[in-house]
Amino acid sequence: MASSCGCRLVNINDAVQGAMVPVAFLYPAVGEEKTGHFGPYSLDVARDAPPADGIYPLVVISHGHSGTPWAYRELARHLALAGFVVALPAHTGNTRTDNSLAGTAANLANRPRHITLTIDAALDDAVLGAHVARTGVAVIGHSIGGYTALAAAGGIPWSGPYERKDSNAPPEQVPVTPDARIRSLVLLNPATFWFIAGSLRPVDLPILMRTGEKDEVTPIEHAHKIIEGVAQPALVEHKDIPGAGHFAFMSKFPPEMTRPGFKPSQDPEGFDRESIQAEFFADVTAFLRRTLCDNRPAN
Repeated sequence: MASSCGCRLVNINDAVQGAMVPVAFLYPAVGEEKTGHFGPYSLDVARDAPPADGIYPLVVISHGHSGTPWAYRELARHLALAGFVVALPAHTGNTRTDNSLAGTAANLANRPRHITLTIDAALDDAVLGAHVARTGVAVIGHSIGGYTALAAAGGIPWSGPYERKDSNAPPEQVPVTPDARIRSLVLLNPATFWFIAGSLRPVDLPILMRTGEKDEVTPIEHAHKIIEGVAQPALVEHKDIPGAGHFAFMSKFPPEMTRPGFKPSQDPEGFDRESIQAEFFADVTAFLRRTLCDNRPAN
């Protein structure tokens, strides 16, 4: 029985990108939690504690543009304590500390590959591998992380004039190899700029989607494109949260980062992201249990 949230930090080599991808694994563990500091973010974890006995489904969280996986730390910890191994890759080239590939076709290709590399690393990890279920993975993606999840699950992305800085450039298909191990998706204010008519049809799995009524970055049209574009719209469970903005599903930022000039730390007037966390976390947990745990084949 897990008594704590374990934390293991690794670096994954992406040979195609020629870069290291930092990944944090949070998992059910037995050990004493202490407040850990990850850059400006803190979280109570048991660093390198032994995993609790059992086999746990894997969930990968893909962060937003110029972001960090630690912006979803409270959701990740909740899921680890609920019986999941949660992987938090930092998409090198599109993070707070290295945003050198933002707005490029290379970034669109790298991000889904990072998901596959993260799954491989979890299954092969010397400490965690024996505790990770082999029967399916979920990907949670926010904003461009939603793009990442859809592309990794079979969506066919296209780069456009913006990525090649040429207003006359025709779309070009982004080279992405879908990962058949992905069984379900959780999409949070997903960005779909890179999917054209028909390119989401290969996505055929359960999707939990949450959007913000006051999201001005990826407004409701992005959700509609997904619902109307995937193979089975009936598999999409969508809720638009009243008053919520684009960053509503992220954890609260530390006080020193919470200021009007830093938009991810801000909510629309009259809305507090903490007010939705209990229901949001419960919805995600229940969905993941339905789609990853309930239909496991017998061993």
